[in-house]
Amino acid sequence: MDTSAMIKGVAAGVPYVALRPEGTGGPAPAVVTWHLMDAPRSERAMASALPMSGVPAWRVYFGLPMSGERPLPGGPDEFFRLAGEDYVLNIAEPVTDQAAAELPAALEALREQLPITEAPIGVAGGSAGSAVALEVLARAEVPVAAAALVSPVIQLAPVVAANARRFGVTYHWSERSRAVAERFDFVRRAGELGTDVLLVVGEQDDVAFREPAEALYRELGERGRLVVVPGMEHALAEEPGLEPAPQTPHAAVADAEFTEWFQRRL
Repeated sequence: MDTSAMIKGVAAGVPYVALRPEGTGGPAPAVVTWHLMDAPRSERAMASALPMSGVPAWRVYFGLPMSGERPLPGGPDEFFRLAGEDYVLNIAEPVTDQAAAELPAALEALREQLPITEAPIGVAGGSAGSAVALEVLARAEVPVAAAALVSPVIQLAPVVAANARRFGVTYHWSERSRAVAERFDFVRRAGELGTDVLLVVGEQDDVAFREPAEALYRELGERGRLVVVPGMEHALAEEPGLEPAPQTPHAAVADAEFTEWFQRRL
């Protein structure tokens, strides 16, 4: 996509890029999105992968803590050191909690910077970013019209097991980390997600993502939609996934599903 169309800014300390709504010169609602920790792993790259151009709303892509425009002082080496020490307590919990807690003030600041209406927002996310979107729904601190998730983290414990398999390590659970995993089990908390949720999963993604998405879909009933994308794995962009890049065929499928979902609900 044309990266010159991206508006870059900071809202209450949270870096973002925004895409203007097409076909309207006046105020419009917003969809706020959080990126993956896999590719695309920055706000600019996520905007390129899932632009949702047909949605008549501002599409705003927030950077996650510890990544994107807010890397740790030690960079990727420090990130992987912390993840190796305790992924749940050092990465998953603080990133999800901080990103969700930042939203109310960031949204208020956005409305001072961009002509965004007071209408309920859409929320979206991929992988780690989807856990943020789900936590935002559960906290209910801002009105949300609908949510859309791709390669979603629905239950933290299976994802920890998948990472252990992927990197050939053993995660040592503690009482505290088990409590965190229980809190970030959104199948169990499905009743707290008070809006419609779209779930887009890759047919070739790890079972740690596919099966919890299916379980959440069953719990949501009529409030949910599950789309399985043939041949898709977990990532939505080619590595390294930090800068805008041509949209992959699988990302195009997810983008079309997100676009139709929000067109009907905003």
